[in-house]
Amino acid sequence: MLLTPEQQQIGKDNFADVSAARNEADVTRRDAIKAAVAAGTGLGAAYFGYGTLKGERVRTAFIGTGDEGNVLINEHPTDYMDIVAIADLRPANIERTFTGDHPVARRGLKAVMGANAQDVKVYTNHLDLLKDKDELGLEAVVIAVPLNQHARVAIECMEAGLHVLCEKLMAKNVRQCKEMIQKADEKGLMLAVGHQRHYSVLYDNAAYLTGNGLLGDIKFIRAQWHRNNSFPNSDAWQKYGKAHSKDKEALKELEKSGRLEKDFGYTNHRKLIDWRLYEETGGGLMAELGSHQLDAASIFLGKVHPIAVQGYGGKNFFGMEGVGPKSAWGDNRDIDDQVFVTFEFPGKTHPKLGGKNERDVSVVTYSSMNTNRWEPYGEAVFGSHGTLWMKTEKEALLYKEASKSSPGGVDQRIYMVSKAGAGPVLDSYETSAPAAQANGPVTEKVSRGYREEMEHFCYCIRTGKDELRCNGTVAMADAIMALTSNIAMTQHKRIEFKDEWFDPKNPACPEEDHKV
Repeated sequence: MLLTPEQQQIGKDNFADVSAARNEADVTRRDAIKAAVAAGTGLGAAYFGYGTLKGERVRTAFIGTGDEGNVLINEHPTDYMDIVAIADLRPANIERTFTGDHPVARRGLKAVMGANAQDVKVYTNHLDLLKDKDELGLEAVVIAVPLNQHARVAIECMEAGLHVLCEKLMAKNVRQCKEMIQKADEKGLMLAVGHQRHYSVLYDNAAYLTGNGLLGDIKFIRAQWHRNNSFPNSDAWQKYGKAHSKDKEALKELEKSGRLEKDFGYTNHRKLIDWRLYEETGGGLMAELGSHQLDAASIFLGKVHPIAVQGYGGKNFFGMEGVGPKSAWGDNRDIDDQVFVTFEFPGKTHPKLGGKNERDVSVVTYSSMNTNRWEPYGEAVFGSHGTLWMKTEKEALLYKEASKSSPGGVDQRIYMVSKAGAGPVLDSYETSAPAAQANGPVTEKVSRGYREEMEHFCYCIRTGKDELRCNGTVAMADAIMALTSNIAMTQHKRIEFKDEWFDPKNPACPEEDHKV
């Protein structure tokens, strides 16, 4: 979407005004938001219905302190969660966890916790940490290790009686997802998965618009995450050449001893460092990027399961002779460097949702590539009454479609009105002036949901109420979409989703039904 700055501002004002109107109409929500703003606290509890923590903070360990682990540590809610230990196989990761390596996104434990950071106990692996769980008084873990170890580490932690918040994608395959859910049920533990859009205030307000029909009939969602890593040494996933020597030395020693594979599941040390580049350790672009946006598309369509998927994925740039950047350490990745997939979702009158119209289908396309970033990543939702553009998880832009009775388009400001018996609808007026309505907290600094998901995880642990917005079953559906699209691209065919895949108690899995 190529819009002028003025048109983008109109879209942001439109979304903020309609969201503010929604929150003003909900008296309970309005009062909770105003109280949160007055107190200077976060908006998570006000928007998502959880309260302040009663009792002691939840004693938590972080397993895996790489890039994502340190983002989570940076955002962890200090009034809900008490970090008592960290574990990582890489010495340099542990060091930067304390010192930080980014002034905003990864500030480090010393900046976040102050003098209390010195009390955080350090382990070189999670197995040693689990041995000391009682001494630590450990209650929960946050897992941010490479994808192929999510299930293994999560199950070991649940066997030890610990609640688990695991980074997305939930697991390397759907069978492992079901094993994680079954273990949590067996042990009576909380299992949350880090699809943070479920705890984004921005996405919650957007879901209100789509869920209440303000965009009309949604027939198409276009999602994308385009990057340009074609310049030498520009790919953030290609880390081995830049990895600290002490990390390589420590991991080589583990590899020589046999423990790297036996105890921690990595066949060689490079595949641990560059884990996103290999099918053995990661899930490719669909798992790392696409799963977030398929999750968003499903939310906008009412959290429905898809009908079918097909697509193309290829290694068309990296590693090709005469193509792509050269580097000192080469590039032997085996994941695709570009993917283009099409999903079919059921419309409101489709048989999957109890209707009779098989032609009522909503299409979701997703693309990710490594050689062009002309448009920012996000999701564009095209409805019969309006268009919603979710831009980089931080902005939402809303535009009305023109109708016989009122104009629309990117230069029109809109407002929400209620018509008797018809629910809320969008109307528009033409102006070049700033929006008159105060946007309120909707336009405050936008949280991507990391803090809120950890707050609610701790809140559920303390209350014993499993009300997690992204629990194992919800997260498994996201994994099924991402992993099945990988199979469809590999096998060059359209795959229909089976209901039993989404049932945690049913052993059926897409990787078993569509073996290569």
